[in-house]
Formats: sequence, C-alpha cells, structure tokens
Amino acid sequence: MPEPSRAAAEASPRANLVVAVLALAGITVSLMQTLVIPLIPALPGLLHASAADATWAITATLLAGAVATPTMGRLGDMYGKRRMLLISLGALVAGSTIGALSDTLVPMVAGRTLQGLAAGVIPLGISIMRDELPAERLGSATALMSASLGVGGALGLPAAALLAENADWHALFWTAAGLGVVVTALVVALVPESPVRTGGRFDVPGAAGLSIALVCLLLAISKGADWGWGSAATLGLFAAAAVVLLLWGRWELRTARPLVDLRTTARRQVLLTNIASAVFGFAMFAMSLVLPQLLQLPTATGYGLGRSMLAVGLVMAPSGLVMMALAPVSARVSRTRGPKTTLMLGAVVVAAGYALGIVLMSATWHLVLVSSIIGAGIGLAYGAMPALVMGAVPVSETAAANSLNTLMRSIGTSVSSATAGLILARLTISFGPATLPSQNGFRLVLGMGAAAALLALAIAAFLPRHAPAAAEVTQPKPATTAGR
Repeated sequence: MPEPSRAAAEASPRANLVVAVLALAGITVSLMQTLVIPLIPALPGLLHASAADATWAITATLLAGAVATPTMGRLGDMYGKRRMLLISLGALVAGSTIGALSDTLVPMVAGRTLQGLAAGVIPLGISIMRDELPAERLGSATALMSASLGVGGALGLPAAALLAENADWHALFWTAAGLGVVVTALVVALVPESPVRTGGRFDVPGAAGLSIALVCLLLAISKGADWGWGSAATLGLFAAAAVVLLLWGRWELRTARPLVDLRTTARRQVLLTNIASAVFGFAMFAMSLVLPQLLQLPTATGYGLGRSMLAVGLVMAPSGLVMMALAPVSARVSRTRGPKTTLMLGAVVVAAGYALGIVLMSATWHLVLVSSIIGAGIGLAYGAMPALVMGAVPVSETAAANSLNTLMRSIGTSVSSATAGLILARLTISFGPATLPSQNGFRLVLGMGAAAALLALAIAAFLPRHAPAAAEVTQPKPATTAGR
C-alpha cells in the first residue's frame, strides 16, 4: 500500500469521520432491504397489480443488486472507489425518488431496480477503508462496515413500520431519498479518493456474462415457488445459468483483465471464505423469515404472539445494535487469534441462537433473546470475512474481491428465502378459512439455520491458520495511479 496514503490517514483527525460516514452509507443502503416489508401485504392494492406481479417490486432489487455488486467493485478498482460509491448513492437517491412518485407497478419496479444498483456501497466502503486507514484501525472499521448490512436491516424495520402505520406510504421512499442525499454530501465532503487503481480495460463480456448468469439463477430461485420448481421456466433458467457460468469462467480465465480473477478467487483462503459466506448468508436470513411471522400470527394458533409490524421491528432492532457492538470485539479477536477463529466463533454463536429458538418461542422476550444471540454471532462472523478476503488478495483487487464476497452472502440469503418459503408452504395448519405455517415448520427452518451455521463452522475449520505474508498480498499490480 502506498506509504503516503497510510501516513496521511494516521495523521488525519478525520479518520473517525471517514469510518462513520462509510458505515452510515452502508446502513442507508441496507435499509432498502427492509423498506417495503411493512407494505408487502398491501402492495397489490397500492400498485393496482396482481399479487404475483407486485412481488417484482422485491425481486427487482435482488436482481439489480446481484448484477451491480461485482461490476461496481471492479469499476471501483479501475476508476476510483469513491467515484463508484457516489454513483451507487446517486442510483439510490434516484430510485427512491421514483418510488416516492409511483402509484403503479412499472415505475415502482424501475425505482426499486435503481435502489438495488446501490448494493455495491458496502464492499466499496470496505475497500476504501483498506486503502485509507492505518493498520490498527482497519480491523474494527471493516468489521463495522460489514456489520452495517445487518444493522440497517434490523433498525430499518421498526422505522419503516412506524412510518407506514402513521403516514402515507410514499413517505418511506422520500425518507430514503433524503438519507441518500445526506450521505452523498458527507461522502463528497469527508471521504477521500483512493490513489490505488488497476487501470486497464473493463471486461464488458465478463460483466455481461456474469450478469446474465446471476439473473437466471436468482430469478429461478426467487420465482420457483410461484412458477413451480419443476416447470419449464424454472428448470430452463437453472440450465441457462449453469451454461452461461461455464462459458463465463472459460472467458475469465483467458482474458487479460478479467472482471473476476478466478485464479485469485481459487486461492484456498478466498474460496473457502466465499463458500462460508454463502452458507452464512443462508443461516442469517432464516431468522428474518421466522421470527416476524411468529410474532404476527394470531395467538389463537397456540404459538403465534399476535403482535403488530411495529412490535416486530422493535423485537428485531436489538439484534442490529448487538451486531454494531460486536464489531470492535470481532476485530480484537481477529487481531489476537486470527479472523479464522473469529469466523468459527461467530458460527458457533449463531448455531446456539437457532438451537435456543427451537425451544424458546412462546414469549416476546424469548424472540428478543434469540435474535440478539444470532445477531451477536453474525456481528462476529461478518467482521471476519473482509479480513480473510483482504488477507489473500492484492490491494488493487480489493473492491472486486469484497464485492464477490458480498454477492456470495446475497446468494445464500436468496436460497434461504426460497427454501424456507417452500418448507413453510408445505408444513401448514388450517386456521378458519386460512392456511398458516405450522409450529413444526418454523422449528424446521430454525433447525436448518443452526445446521447451516455448523456447516459454515466446518468450512472455516479448513481455512489456513495464518494469512499469507503481507508482501504476497498487499502489493498492487502495475497500475494507473491517480492522486487525490
């Protein structure tokens, strides 16, 4: 890493402000994941669309985020991470504004797509921190930035529910747009541009191929339950994703400047971390699918708690605060014991939280306790993942590598959503004219969350005990260097 940049960061009293602004940017973007949750039951009526069509307001954000994350990471390495961060925030503001002005499906889907394009903010922020912060600050800062994905989701739910219950639903999007404007102004004022660049030509065929493969894969996962898992559309999309990924991998191995350096990605430390991240993403999202439903189901079912959406948000919020509080602890454990140990510890805590949830689900405080324990494990693990990735890739590929790791988590959460949805749709009880998920169905999903966390633990056990020598991983490739 260039010494002037690190020396300047050490001397700058603005280092804390840079960390705070980047973490706020991550939290703001992660709010987009929970923004429309209070509106889901009412979306068909609000947008004058069928229930099936209204789900595109959710699916569009997922697909756009999957496409944008690796692309913005690579562009950040090439043309400036701060520049791509500002473009991502601009897409968030534009998408939120369009959503705030929408009353029909098409503009809402367009706005949600633009919001999804901001998904690259968190890996870009982590990469800026690597370039700008002194070594002693990097661990806690990247842990906080990585945890912001969960923090924003947990804190955003009660805020969104409160707004949805007490104001016109468009206020959700106006609030998101306002937050985006504030964060953009703070980034312009306080966050410097990194001088570390790779240069070269952007891999357009690689970006197109990966985007097509991801859209096919995630569309099949997210819509498979509606279309039928054995339908021609679902199977065709899975087949198309497999074929395109094979062709894409062949291209990436042969091109001089690939979108994703597969040889670097195949390094043991990077590969196992990415696999563990996908499994951990599966484990993390199981909590978000089960606990809100348990809280809102009628008490007459015998296991539902009959709470409002606002109460759901308040129950889930402590998990976000715990994630934030555990960020410095995660960094400390990684510094003294290594990030491998931190990731394994996080997996154990998450598994314990899910195991506890299987037997404790009959009172509100039970679910607060369970979500907080799981949040603690996520905070520990998510803080370790960027350290593991950055410990095995060159500085010039930081943003691309972190973006791929974030993408793997997103794929894990998508698979979790589809799997849990399938289970809860099959294990049901009759409740008057309605069919509701059964308590055994919820317990099975929680058990799968625990099993996924233990699988992540097993994968992490095969990570190298020691990171590669600094000389092997921190020297950038020959690059075009732009001054500040």
